Amino acid sequence: MQVSLIRKRRSIRLLTALGLGLMVQLFVLHAVPAAAQDAAAQDSVEFLNGTELAGKILQIRKQAKEFDFECEIAGKTVKQTIAYSKVHAVRLGGKRFVLTPKETTDNSATSSDAGGSPTRTVDQVQDLIDTVGASDPEWLADTPLNYPKSLDLSWPIKVEGPWNESKNVGQYIWGRVNPNVSRWKSGIKLIYQCMELHQGDRELLRRDMEKLGVMYFQLFQDYERAAYWLQKANAQPTTEAGIHLAECYWRLGSKPMAMRQLRGKQVLHFSAIKLFGDMGEVKRALDVTRIYERSKMFNEAWINAGDALRAAGRLDEAISYYQKVLDRNQARNPQYLARFKGRASEAIQAIRLFDKADVSRVADGTYESSATGYNGPLEVEVTVDGSRITDVKVVKHQEKQFYAALTDTPAQIIQRQGFRDIDGTSGATITSQAIVNATAKAMAQGVR
Repeated sequence: MQVSLIRKRRSIRLLTALGLGLMVQLFVLHAVPAAAQDAAAQDSVEFLNGTELAGKILQIRKQAKEFDFECEIAGKTVKQTIAYSKVHAVRLGGKRFVLTPKETTDNSATSSDAGGSPTRTVDQVQDLIDTVGASDPEWLADTPLNYPKSLDLSWPIKVEGPWNESKNVGQYIWGRVNPNVSRWKSGIKLIYQCMELHQGDRELLRRDMEKLGVMYFQLFQDYERAAYWLQKANAQPTTEAGIHLAECYWRLGSKPMAMRQLRGKQVLHFSAIKLFGDMGEVKRALDVTRIYERSKMFNEAWINAGDALRAAGRLDEAISYYQKVLDRNQARNPQYLARFKGRASEAIQAIRLFDKADVSRVADGTYESSATGYNGPLEVEVTVDGSRITDVKVVKHQEKQFYAALTDTPAQIIQRQGFRDIDGTSGATITSQAIVNATAKAMAQGVR
């Protein structure tokens, strides 16, 4: 789809952005005969963060530098579009192809950051954003523009009246697109359509671009395109979208760019607590926590602080923050209170089970347990065979904004053979944490 009035297409200069070696590897991958994709052997994807996911590689799009991947989760077949830049290697038709080396020969950068992404210079990251990010994904042109005709595409900034997913575009995206993987691409295309219609209104257009960036970030973890549109929208760190932009910089390999996005005297959005924790900036995470614990967002702040400390291995301190939620025993309504207390108590329980749930001490078998997700209980089934975690399945859940957590988090647990240092899925941290907590509780049942 052309968005000519917003920007002109920029030529894809990936030879400069990613290097000759990677271009050769991408060409090799694209050149694999289509028949190989139908081989009986299961394909797999090795991500830069160290996780591995088994399934089937479907369509490969060389120009867009992405491919479609199909796997099974919670008894359902899920299709995802994965950018080459997020993948270390793939196994296709019984052969392994390295897409993105984990080490770089660039003397100006180290091999990886705390999140497992290759470290790049500021110029390299911005070049990726200006080239890959500025391009439309190849699937966009072939994606039908499918949405309820009752939607009001004028999409005013101020929402009036009751919640109506058949009328309000934002509510439609939240309630019908985000929970349904099959609608993600058409949802993206809908936002492009809104941008075409809103050319004469700067405020609406800025909101559209921000929404597009957030969707690329949350639905596809496409950090290049997310960053491109969030930059166009001038997303500020006082908003969740601005924190997403900072995370994009970090995921793409530049912690300095992320920290620069987060600096200033303004009060950062509370989601910065998690990001600071992920980047190893625990002191900064706790600084933001102290601001929000004096607001109505104290429960969210304490849980995020607990998660940050937990990721840093400071488990006793993490427990103390989760305990604050239990001791305060207060929230905006009983439903939220039950949710916060459930997450806090289960996090404490899971931490105390970590040592007991060492996989080497767990008898072979299949174990089930549950934890509190965003919308209710989330149940997992964990299989241990030969003192190894061989499978983690989300068998039941009520999540709507789960994004890639249902596949990514189990894959990380299997790859790491435990629950420490699990990288929460962008935009779905609560779901990721629920999977971790439920897995720890399940495995503890089999401790010998």
